[in-house]
Amino acid sequence: MKRKSLRLVTMCAVGSLLCTSAALAAQPSTPLTVAVFGDWPYSSDLKNHAPLLYNSVNNDPDVSLVIHVGDIHSGSMPCTGAGLSPIPAGAVPGYNQAVFDIFQQFADPVVYTPGDNEWTDCHKTKESASGYPLNELAVVRSLFFPKPGYTIGGVKKEVKSQAQEFEVPSDAQFVENVMWTQSNVVFVTLNIPGSNNDGLPWCGGKQSNGNLCSTPPTSFINEAARLQEVTDRNAANLRWLDRAFQTAQSKKAGAVVIVIQADMWDPAAVPSDTNKGADGLDGYTAFVHALADHAVAFGGPVLLLNGDSHLYMTDNPLADPQSSTGVIHNTQAVANLTRITVQGSTNVPNEWLKLTINPTAQNVFTTQNVCYYICQ
Repeated sequence: MKRKSLRLVTMCAVGSLLCTSAALAAQPSTPLTVAVFGDWPYSSDLKNHAPLLYNSVNNDPDVSLVIHVGDIHSGSMPCTGAGLSPIPAGAVPGYNQAVFDIFQQFADPVVYTPGDNEWTDCHKTKESASGYPLNELAVVRSLFFPKPGYTIGGVKKEVKSQAQEFEVPSDAQFVENVMWTQSNVVFVTLNIPGSNNDGLPWCGGKQSNGNLCSTPPTSFINEAARLQEVTDRNAANLRWLDRAFQTAQSKKAGAVVIVIQADMWDPAAVPSDTNKGADGLDGYTAFVHALADHAVAFGGPVLLLNGDSHLYMTDNPLADPQSSTGVIHNTQAVANLTRITVQGSTNVPNEWLKLTINPTAQNVFTTQNVCYYICQ
């Protein structure tokens, strides 16, 4: 049985205006508590201390769902080398399996969305040119999504998968995009990774931050394949987002929770005179515009969970179109969208986010950061 007393101060993740859902919560629901983490594990030390994380979550009697927002290793750790012959010297074929085995130690269902480090960036010198992106994505899909329509973890929760409920044939590949309704809240995951949404050429052409492969393998230079990947995935994501908000409207849901990996407003990714090597954020603009339009039309609380930039924060990135975040994608004002970036494993304290969602309460989203390892 789960048991643990947490003496942490609960704070509202959003302002009272954004937390209010009385107009939309048409049916009573039981509050739901979710453990959220991401950008983990980024070191052998954290992987070796994984029991501290899953025991902390498992011993919390409130938690009934676990979400990982992507990046199962750092941007300087290698990938699996899947499908390459010979396998690159720096590749670690068994790494993903080790992380999967850790995920299986959580007592509750585990929902995971891929990050850039485990597939998009595997061609880079920083990752030892250890994997071809599409091969690595295929490995992630086969391992972490073994049965479309079900989660992994100690309990297999049934969800809707875009691989099963696709609108066009090319969407059938996106087994990682899932959706479910729980406690009168619609949850949706979307494969939106960092590195400007796979906007950087694979080992060839212009690269940022010195990540150009010095001797790029010929198999990595496939701009046509990359562009097709980006086109197909972006279109699938927009259709899946449409479906999520259609579901929320039809069910009169009290809130919508969106789970992605990328920080679509990361200031470190914005090119400038002093940051000319930045990845850029324009690869996310079409999605952000769609998100803004859907959120305004929905009218109720919308929460976006992401990782990528590693430092815990909560904000309302589109509330003011003239703000530093508002000008990046130039959308209409969106007062009801809140974004939480979860703490990454490169920062201390080592924490997971305890997110409680209660659509019938004035404060729909409340949070605690729970330290499980190195605590300051």
